[in-house]
Amino acid sequence: MNDNNIQKSTSSIRDTLNFQLQISWQILDIHLTGLTDDEYHWRPAAKGLHVSNESGVWRADWPESEAYDIGPANIAWLTWHITFWWSMALDYSFGDGTLSREEVSCPGNIKDTKETIIRLRDKWEAAVAELPDDELLSSERTRWPFIDKPFHEFAGWLNLELMKNAAEIGYCRFLYASQKK
Repeated sequence: MNDNNIQKSTSSIRDTLNFQLQISWQILDIHLTGLTDDEYHWRPAAKGLHVSNESGVWRADWPESEAYDIGPANIAWLTWHITFWWSMALDYSFGDGTLSREEVSCPGNIKDTKETIIRLRDKWEAAVAELPDDELLSSERTRWPFIDKPFHEFAGWLNLELMKNAAEIGYCRFLYASQKK
């Protein structure tokens, strides 16, 4: 493949990744618009993935498995999950790769959570936009949670994670609205 074909290929990959991110972001934005702190902290079931305040720091539960019987996550946990994987992706792909799950706390309210997610999205978009084509195609920067995958596949996975979490937040909002009527 010559340089011109590589450039066309990476341009197409970037366009696709940007399109996926924008669509996923729009769905997340729809589901976060109008969200209150009560709804953000509401638990759809007593058992499930939630966040709790430990001495003034909001910490997220960590599942020991992904079995259905662990129960559904609440919106606070789902938005923490977005901040978790974007923080980890940025640190391992563009930082020193030392961040741990325990270091990613939950802001504890929807206003600060939205600001955190927007800040992370902006950092991610800028970092990927500045990435040279050869690094987009290589596995050099793919260090968490995958290795030996081309970076563009990793970026596609992050877009899927965002879409998945956005859908879960939307579903939780439907449950909340139907329970509160």
